[in-house]
Amino acid sequence: IPEFFYLPEFLLNSNNFDLGFKQNGTKLGNVLLPPWAKGDPREFIRVHRQALECDYVSSHLHEWIDLIFGYKQQGVPAVEAVNVFHHLFYEGQVDIYNINDPLKETATIGFINNFGQIPKQLFKKPHPPKRTRSRINGDASAAPTSLSCAMDKVFFHHLDNLRPSLAPVKELKEPVGQIIFTEKGILAVEQNKVLIPPIWNKTFAWGYADLSCRVANYESDKALIVYECLSEWGQIFCAICPNPKLVVTGGTSTAICVWEMGTSKEKAKTLTLKQALHGHTDAVTCLTASSAYHIIVSGSRDRTCIIWDLNKLSFVTQLRGHRAPVSALCINELTGDIVSCAGTYIQVWNINGNPVVNVNTFTGRSQQILCCCVSEMNEWDTQNVIVTGHSDGVVRFWRMEFLQVPETPVPEETSKLVENMQEHSDNAQIDGDAQDEDSSDSDLEDQSIQDLKPKQSLSGSTAHRTKSSRAAWCVEGEESKRWADQLSLDEKDGFVFVNYSEGQPKLHSQSQHQPQVQSHMQQPHHQSLQNDIRRHNQLRQGYRWERQLVFRSKLTMHTAFDRKDNCHPSEVTALGISKDHSKILVGDARGRVFSWSVSDQPGRTAADHWIKDDGGDCCSGCSARFSLTERRHHCRNCGQLFCQKCSRFQCEVRRLKISSPVRVCQNCYYNLQQEKGADDCSRN
Repeated sequence: IPEFFYLPEFLLNSNNFDLGFKQNGTKLGNVLLPPWAKGDPREFIRVHRQALECDYVSSHLHEWIDLIFGYKQQGVPAVEAVNVFHHLFYEGQVDIYNINDPLKETATIGFINNFGQIPKQLFKKPHPPKRTRSRINGDASAAPTSLSCAMDKVFFHHLDNLRPSLAPVKELKEPVGQIIFTEKGILAVEQNKVLIPPIWNKTFAWGYADLSCRVANYESDKALIVYECLSEWGQIFCAICPNPKLVVTGGTSTAICVWEMGTSKEKAKTLTLKQALHGHTDAVTCLTASSAYHIIVSGSRDRTCIIWDLNKLSFVTQLRGHRAPVSALCINELTGDIVSCAGTYIQVWNINGNPVVNVNTFTGRSQQILCCCVSEMNEWDTQNVIVTGHSDGVVRFWRMEFLQVPETPVPEETSKLVENMQEHSDNAQIDGDAQDEDSSDSDLEDQSIQDLKPKQSLSGSTAHRTKSSRAAWCVEGEESKRWADQLSLDEKDGFVFVNYSEGQPKLHSQSQHQPQVQSHMQQPHHQSLQNDIRRHNQLRQGYRWERQLVFRSKLTMHTAFDRKDNCHPSEVTALGISKDHSKILVGDARGRVFSWSVSDQPGRTAADHWIKDDGGDCCSGCSARFSLTERRHHCRNCGQLFCQKCSRFQCEVRRLKISSPVRVCQNCYYNLQQEKGADDCSRN
């Protein structure tokens, strides 16, 4: 049944049809899902799709084809495979139109209608097996870290090991507005311009003083066609090109105008208004389109989004509930999910306009979301991310995950304590910013973790963020440092929603960090790891599963205002992802485009948290000045600059998935050794 692998809506009685009652009086409605689906039809479909796409199914798919369409459908191979059915079910075994007996004809038709027919036999020989990915036991997580990194270059699988380009890969004269990956290379245009598919050699530009629009050559930026017919629709704020023939514009007129460009030489200089779509009550600020789902989504200052049918050019539905004017939009071409950003909020909607999840990205500093994009590789992959670019120069990665939240409200005393704790952390953050406005981002992270430590244990209790029902779990002391990479202690510079407080599994396999351990030692630990994962997926009494957007990582080098080693910080205005998802591009308001990719040697090449070489002229430990004889060295854990003496220690850095000893400073060495000892004790 195909719907089990792509359509979660068929499990819901969205139209409230009267399906009757069970014998015990229970009213029938939505389909009851198994516990592993966590009460979510989307998760039910995702797991089915993941199972369908796994290597085990792929390696045995040809056997199913042999039974249904292949050589094992009929004859001796079918008998040997116990694949024999009633003779009436096979194609060509009965001619209904030549049956003279009406009773026999009715019985035969009823037989076929009730039990179905065997498909036409397509193959007479065994079907060749499908080529599968070369993974250990069908699971890349079972491989050592170095081996899995070598096989997997998908950027959202290695968010902690992304290597930045030290210089811009592209430079424009104005803020970057769009980034496109093509076979020829990276294409980028300024704001108020958009590339025209599918060749991407022309641009559609707007924002001129005479309210005209122009089609120009991408390489030379020479205007080829000037359209002056758009002036009556006021100032244009945004435009997209869903295909080579259409241009969609939006602006102060509150209408979304769909224009058709002439394709023939005679009509090449004409721009015909195909349809004006009305629905917004204020200026249209952003547009996006999906060629896979044939929809347009518009965002407006009226704090709403509208989904439009691209084929019929008609209204579909409205997305309400934004707390600020909509500033960025994107559509997942695989799932149809729509991501809308307004102020500091991210909201995810399904293709039907129903809300899926939302989160407030506010970190205690003045910032808002300016652009967003999504990873579109294997929709069943739980590691897919939503990427947002912010006005504080930070690129943040978010992931949809299931968390356990209490079914009953939090006691007043606990909620008051948590509110006071959050207020204290916010005040400490503001004070820290006032004292040192140019402090590095890593310093802010360390300070915020210290500020977020509760004064008393809240184990088993729940903490709620201010003005939100989203659950937060408090972790205390050294435990919080150990959970920092295993859980989601969301961003360590102001985010306060932590996932769990008790009964958490240590999900880091010892085989990943110590691949040379003997096999008889790995087996007991593998069993304990499986038990930990099983306990992690079991719902505790009094709790329910809730899908949430969880912060996973960030990029700060070159653009973040909080890093004092960034000489020219800037707002992030555009994002782009390569088709193979090996690279992510970041465009800023200075016209620069930086590239990020997975590091081949984690810990050996530059990382985001590393201070730039020109960011300091003396050792962070002993204050010795760097020179030709006293070289700079980076601590692989904290990223600060140290001299040879202060960075002579070597240790694994598990939170960054660095399994071999690398250079670290003295303070990080002692902390990492302490964490390693605590982890080993807990495992034993």
